[in-house]
Amino acid sequence: MKPVLRVLVLAFVEPVVFGLVVFLVAGTASYWQGWAFLGVYTFSTWLPGIYLLKTNPVALQRRMRGGPMVETRVVQKAVMAGLWLSLAAMLAVSALDHRFGWAVVPAALSLVGDGLVAGGLSVAALVIVQNSYATATVQVERDQKLVSTGLYRLVRHPMYTGTAIMMVGIPLALGSYWGLICVVPGLIVLALRIRDEEKLLQKDLDGYSGYAQKVRYRLVPCIW
Repeated sequence: MKPVLRVLVLAFVEPVVFGLVVFLVAGTASYWQGWAFLGVYTFSTWLPGIYLLKTNPVALQRRMRGGPMVETRVVQKAVMAGLWLSLAAMLAVSALDHRFGWAVVPAALSLVGDGLVAGGLSVAALVIVQNSYATATVQVERDQKLVSTGLYRLVRHPMYTGTAIMMVGIPLALGSYWGLICVVPGLIVLALRIRDEEKLLQKDLDGYSGYAQKVRYRLVPCIW
């Protein structure tokens, strides 16, 4: 499959899969929080995708190539599987919360959740613009250069910061408090991914050790 066509297919398939999980588990299509979430997620991934497709298709292709099967490190295969399971659990538990009415989340808070989803995805997109080597897999390319400007001045892994923001936003966007429980293992797995990735970067990316001493925080400024 041609790279551009593959990007377009993946951009279409992901929202469809998310929608099927959300609405089948919820047992109804009368779920405005679900529709709002899908709309926000789709818009927040397609718009940057179109921009990158025109300006830096190679970077976009790097970003779209991800998942447990393409990881080269055993630890990262397990980590990515854990992240995907956590995401699926967030969607499913949140939809079950709606179906059985376990909790009542104010509409305003659901909209805040949508904002977090959009914000997290926007951070991830901005990282790709600032660092064309940012990928969905843990690797260091032969000609890769260290990037220490932009968002990388705040934290060492801003891509994952965006992911964490998005994960917190998903259950709230879907009108669920119970779904937030599934965010905890997702964040733990994300931290394990970062720790293992840094071992590779320390070893293979020139200048990373000095950068890590200068930028102390990995994921959240002033915290970790």
